[in-house]
Amino acid sequence: MKKDQIVVFPIVITTTNDDKIKYSVSLPDLDRDTQGRTVAEPIEMGKDLIGTMSLVEDLPKSNTELPQTKNNQIATLVTVNISKYKRLNDERAVKKTLTIPNYLNEEAKEAGLNFSALLTDAIKSKLGIQ
Repeated sequence: MKKDQIVVFPIVITTTNDDKIKYSVSLPDLDRDTQGRTVAEPIEMGKDLIGTMSLVEDLPKSNTELPQTKNNQIATLVTVNISKYKRLNDERAVKKTLTIPNYLNEEAKEAGLNFSALLTDAIKSKLGIQ
């Protein structure tokens, strides 16, 4: 199995004067920004932004150097498992062949069950994925 790709980037969290959006978050290496209401939220938003960007473009090389900050800023590093993020957000449909007893097939068809949705829900439940 291929080894997961893990990236590390600095983020800069800046306190704002906005009561609704208390923190803005800058990802200098990616030239992108996001925001949050608590200190923890912008960190998660930064990770999600990195993951989302990885779905549509190649990311630059990881960077572990913290940028200079001002008095109202915090710089920290965030780590994102890009491979895992892509696996969890890959919504492409994959055709599978399965075998079930005929009586269940007939009952399910009569009840109007969607086999794909049912199997998807069952697999997610078994794996603990929401």
